[in-house]
Amino acid sequence: KMGTSNVSMAKDAESRRRFLKELLHDVEALERMMAEGMIESGITRIGAEQEFCLIDRYYKPSKNALNVLERIDDPHFTSELARYNLEINLDPRELRGDCFSQVEAQLISLLRKAEAVAEESGEKIVLTGILPSIDIRAVEMEYITPKTRYIALANAISELRGGDFELNITGVDELILKHHNILFEACNTSFQCHYQVQPEEFADRYNWAQMLSGPVLSVCANSPLLLGRQLWAETRIALFQQSIDTRGSTPHLREREQRVTFGNRWIRDVADVFKNDIARHTLFFLTDIHQNSLEALDRGEIPGLHALQLHNGTVYKWNRPCYGTGGGVPHLRIENRYLPSGPTAKDEIANFAFWVGLMSCLPDRFRGRWEEHSFEDAKENFYKAAMWGVQSGMVWEGELMSARRLILDRLLPMAEDGLRGMGVDEGDVARLLGVIGKRAEANATGARWTVTNYRSLRKKHSRDEAAVMLTALMHERRRGGGYVHEWGAATSSEVEHLQIQYDVVGNVMSTDLVTVREDDLLDLVLKIMEWRRIHHLPVEDEMGNLKGLVTMNHADRYLQEMGEGSLAVVKDVMVTDLITIGPGDDIKYALLLMVDHKISSLPVVERGKLVGILTNNDARHLWSKMKGSRTE
Repeated sequence: KMGTSNVSMAKDAESRRRFLKELLHDVEALERMMAEGMIESGITRIGAEQEFCLIDRYYKPSKNALNVLERIDDPHFTSELARYNLEINLDPRELRGDCFSQVEAQLISLLRKAEAVAEESGEKIVLTGILPSIDIRAVEMEYITPKTRYIALANAISELRGGDFELNITGVDELILKHHNILFEACNTSFQCHYQVQPEEFADRYNWAQMLSGPVLSVCANSPLLLGRQLWAETRIALFQQSIDTRGSTPHLREREQRVTFGNRWIRDVADVFKNDIARHTLFFLTDIHQNSLEALDRGEIPGLHALQLHNGTVYKWNRPCYGTGGGVPHLRIENRYLPSGPTAKDEIANFAFWVGLMSCLPDRFRGRWEEHSFEDAKENFYKAAMWGVQSGMVWEGELMSARRLILDRLLPMAEDGLRGMGVDEGDVARLLGVIGKRAEANATGARWTVTNYRSLRKKHSRDEAAVMLTALMHERRRGGGYVHEWGAATSSEVEHLQIQYDVVGNVMSTDLVTVREDDLLDLVLKIMEWRRIHHLPVEDEMGNLKGLVTMNHADRYLQEMGEGSLAVVKDVMVTDLITIGPGDDIKYALLLMVDHKISSLPVVERGKLVGILTNNDARHLWSKMKGSRTE
């Protein structure tokens, strides 16, 4: 989080120098507080932040988050980058007794409060790492929350990037595209967990948190889809890193760290992390600093370290070190940012308890001896978990094993010892860790449930229809109670009543296209049409620009006229005076175009480039669906 809304871009040279001076003061003040024993010790607290999605009656992203936020009128709630996301800040609790039951009860209560307000507008709440029904419209700037700090963030990252943002994520499917703003970052929805750390133990606990990241993520993954593509088990990890990557591609091998990062080495102390971030990452923002942190210490006051907190909020570590004050007392904590939202509040609390239990059970053999352990193994485990989830393999203390066996045989007993050692209620320990055990035993994570049911739905439905249906199922299953490992397979009766909104071309066009070039041999093109049973082929150049359209009937007649042995090419017969449409255009308008102009193939073009196509077969199927019971 950026913390304050009173920010400006770091452009003015004099203001930048003043802010950097305060940033250096804050680092020095933190080191001084550490050395003088001023950071709170002897108590461990936990806390969490719940991000969630708002969807409309068609299970698509809403634009109504600020209106819902205003009507909720509760300080626990705050806005997020996109107009379809909100966040709940849960109250911190001391790690003991029934603290997890308290967190769970508050979370469920606040979600019900939000849901009641949302339902007044016909909207709903979904807990998931990436909303399956997000489409390309939801990452346009009209969906950004109209607040100064979000606009500033978008502008700052775009300027540093100096060009389009590029996504390249490969899983079962592949997503390769360019985009002109940062709103793909808003597709990520997380359940961020906080763990207060004793100051003298910070380096050990932070390094331990890094080591735990892979196995913990593997059993909590639930975000395998983006724009209908099956990608990573936890696609948020790749998406977040790429969606706000300020680095451009270069022909050199220079190493430059991303702003979204796992890190590159074990740390030595808490200030070490902040110093590295200041050295590596340019300022995004400035804010007026009204307190010199060193002078505040000299007066016996506790500084807020506002410059440091602002900069820290623009470097997105998956395990983020945090400084804060509560009741005038400074403390340190570690924020776990890699856990996804959902798919139920109960599942999230189980994830939370698993991580906290492990954080509370740091083996003595690791303390102060991190150089004996491979950081690269920990980093590799994290990215393997993001890609393959609970099906991945892990290297743990030099031994290769499945994530599932590592969790069941080693980590769950450690988490149990950790929670019991902190005095957590036995009932909560058994219940919450039991959920993780059952999930791991059955390979039944949110990611696996999502992929399995998406594939089943895709056998009868289009990509967009299946994504909407899956979103509806997530909503209904969450409201029905239980845990994700108990969710059964989707049934036809659960989705047949849904109203599907067929509104824009981009959600219904065909994108798996066969295209040809102007100089391709016409005989070959006719064979391709015959093989693929298609009657139209778009013609594009090497840059993907649409140049024309070739039809089977026209090409066949031309070759008959030219006779045997003709070396005619596509350019000789292609139609260049084309009627086209954009992916954001209304689908009814597209269908009328096809009828009015008596055309059986309508290319979909954006910025001159072919992105899809509508055929008469597509139109017939679509028209029957729009007249059916699932739409108005």
